[in-house]
Amino acid sequence: MLRSLNQFIRIQRALVAIKRYYLTKIWGMDIHPTALFSLSARLDKTHPKGIHIGEGSYIAFDAAILTHDMTRALRLDTVIGKNCFIGARSIVLPGVTIGDGCVVGSGSVVTKDIPSGCAVAGNPAQIIRQGIETLSFGRLKDRMPPKAQQ
Repeated sequence: MLRSLNQFIRIQRALVAIKRYYLTKIWGMDIHPTALFSLSARLDKTHPKGIHIGEGSYIAFDAAILTHDMTRALRLDTVIGKNCFIGARSIVLPGVTIGDGCVVGSGSVVTKDIPSGCAVAGNPAQIIRQGIETLSFGRLKDRMPPKAQQ
């Protein structure tokens, strides 16, 4: 019988904790201890002190958070607020600030700042919904059953 992959969640969380320690202590990134990210998420090491990820946020697989642009010789801070979700294979360009409680759709290219409480998608990312409320890891509050809300 095939067992669930959830049996490996503790191993995955331990590996993420080790990677977070490496990124924060060795590279100097500002990643909140409650933020999670896929092991395949790419965080820019050209200007690592420019990465800021808030509490309760989640960066999905193959997402890229950039802090530099060599063509324009830029090194800028990129900020992801608290309780955000950055979808798979999204790209957040240097100098962008994503406000608290935002959801970035998979494959989006975020080229400019996003105000708090917005859902964005596309290339370039456009606001598709405003005034959303999120729980930890960008889960939509109005989509959760009452007992599951935190």
